[in-house]
Amino acid sequence: MWTVANQQVTSHTATKSINQPKQLAVMAIHFLTCLLLLLAASAAAAAADVESTSGRCVDSCGGMSIQYPFGIGAGCFRKGFEIICGDGGRPVLAGTTMPIPVNHLSIRTAEARVTLPIGWECFNASDEVHAWSDGDVQFNQEDVYRISNTHNHLVVVGCNTLGYIQGQRTQGSDDYPFAYYTGCMSFCNDSRSAVDGACAGVGCCRVDIPAGLTDNKMYFREYTHKARLDYSPCDYAFLVEKENYTFHAADLRMDVNRTMPVWLDWAIRDNNGLTCAEAKKEAQGYACVSSNSECHDSFNGPGYVCNCSMGYEGNPYVVNGCTDINECEHDEYPCRGFCQNTLGSYECRCPSGFHSADPFNEPCNLRLPLGVVIASGVAGCILIISVVVFVWLLRKEKRKNKEYFGKNGGPTLEKVTKIKLFKKKELEPILRSTNRIGEGGFGEVYKGILGDEPVAVKKPKNANLADQFTNEVIIQSRVMHKNIVKLIGCCLEVDIPILVYEFVPKGSLDDILHVTREPLDLDQRLDIATQSARGLAYLHSDTTTTILHGDVKPANILLNDDLIPKISDFGISRMITVDKKYTRNVIGAVSYVDPIYLQSGRLTTKSDVYSFGIVLLELITRKKASDSNGLLSNFLDCYTKDKKVIELVDSEIAVTGNMELLHSVAGMILKCLDLNVDQRPEMIDVAENLRFLLKRSRREKIEI
Repeated sequence: MWTVANQQVTSHTATKSINQPKQLAVMAIHFLTCLLLLLAASAAAAAADVESTSGRCVDSCGGMSIQYPFGIGAGCFRKGFEIICGDGGRPVLAGTTMPIPVNHLSIRTAEARVTLPIGWECFNASDEVHAWSDGDVQFNQEDVYRISNTHNHLVVVGCNTLGYIQGQRTQGSDDYPFAYYTGCMSFCNDSRSAVDGACAGVGCCRVDIPAGLTDNKMYFREYTHKARLDYSPCDYAFLVEKENYTFHAADLRMDVNRTMPVWLDWAIRDNNGLTCAEAKKEAQGYACVSSNSECHDSFNGPGYVCNCSMGYEGNPYVVNGCTDINECEHDEYPCRGFCQNTLGSYECRCPSGFHSADPFNEPCNLRLPLGVVIASGVAGCILIISVVVFVWLLRKEKRKNKEYFGKNGGPTLEKVTKIKLFKKKELEPILRSTNRIGEGGFGEVYKGILGDEPVAVKKPKNANLADQFTNEVIIQSRVMHKNIVKLIGCCLEVDIPILVYEFVPKGSLDDILHVTREPLDLDQRLDIATQSARGLAYLHSDTTTTILHGDVKPANILLNDDLIPKISDFGISRMITVDKKYTRNVIGAVSYVDPIYLQSGRLTTKSDVYSFGIVLLELITRKKASDSNGLLSNFLDCYTKDKKVIELVDSEIAVTGNMELLHSVAGMILKCLDLNVDQRPEMIDVAENLRFLLKRSRREKIEI
């Protein structure tokens, strides 16, 4: 354009007389105007091209922001940083042998959180490995990532199991071709050796990992499993985010398709992992392209990462990606005076008529005359006295809270990791009359939100619980079952400890049966009964200390929106362990209490079985045992005389016509209510029989 334009001007002016200066000036102006228009058009075209290039790249997937150097689609990512928006709109790493979900990407901290498979090997009856997987999914083919040694550790699960990882291949060593080998070994004497929550070499072990680990490949040393096949047929090894895996004895038969959350450190590792100084010299390919950005050598493996300079934020990997922070809009930048933003920083000064020795941290004070200063001094003295009184009252309150904390076993409960100790002020917004959802002999129940989790806060009335409170909270902290209401924590800074439980939204079985009278078919009732029995069986048989509920009734069986039952009110005020075989004060609603317990004061697991039998009777009749209708005596008369139990059954399920199954349920109720305690079944047997009846009912429906 430049050459053609100059040639046109030259040829044109050559034909004109030297005596025509006005015409030449007009032509020059026209030429300059055309030239400016051409330059503006070129700039607009270039801008439009940049905009179209950036606009074609997808910048999010599944609600997660995808920022360069990561990207989706050709031309949108730096080599090794490709992300695929997979099925269901979830981001996964590209180039792997199986989909690897990405849960978190951070440009600022150079981290990614992904989900990786476990490594495993399983033995057959001949004590040989017949199936295995080393967990390698080749997620790091371009050498971008390193396994974070600060966020993850290696866990090995099994009996007679040695698992390890290796990394950083060395030169010239035949014995040990890698720079490090990291692993551990777990062992079990028998099927009862492994304990839930313990990972210290019995059934489970764990070990920290060094920096520099590049992949997820697991290795095992085979030892005999012949005597352990029935409870530990496989070896497992996996990397996992610290604090995100808790061992359970059931994991000795872990699902081999299980995956674990793992943190990755990433860096720019082009050209064999240049340092910042080397990358700047190379210039071409240098990643920190934004002005106001800085380069830092990677702390995990070779290479470097980029960050925006102090006073800037954004993406240092794109041109003009780091933008100025307006510090005046952020609380973390202090200013007690007038704040004014500047590029990369900010100014803080006092307005006219005010002064401060340090306006960043000390307030600006008005310059006042002597009289005003004296008046202010008097007011200040009054204020100081008020503050002193307030501080004294506050300390008195804190001292009282500390005394309550000690009396209620705080020093001991602080060591229980599964129970959170709440401050009194955390629960005060919840303990308002507008939040109260229930009240009974135990106390008051409030609904509230702690963090993002809905909770039920129970404020007991009984002040005579301090002696047994600590031990019972410790016991209840170990109770983990889907059919038992979870105790989240407690508040000890009050005279009577306050309990915080998970919130179960649908209310109690008593409400559903007798108040809202929500429709329930036979399968739903059998399912509620089966899962409730499982929860009680867990308390009786699967905890380290046998726990007796002592007050089994529909009001203490809560249900969530999916009608999954959860046993409640078995702890603190009502929990009695087997160490307390007798109690003078009979607890529980009389209509549901075992008559043998009423006579002897001796509470056993069979006492809960009797109470559950009454609950089961209410489930199939939808009649309240506590009403003056003689439900129990009517049932016993109907069953023992001519077995016309159907006359008592709720019409809603009687119409199904499944008489044989209903008679089976009635027979089980009769066994639970047997006055000969030794003839009553164990709760685990009740749960199994109910499961069988539910399975039979569903099968018969399918056949019909």
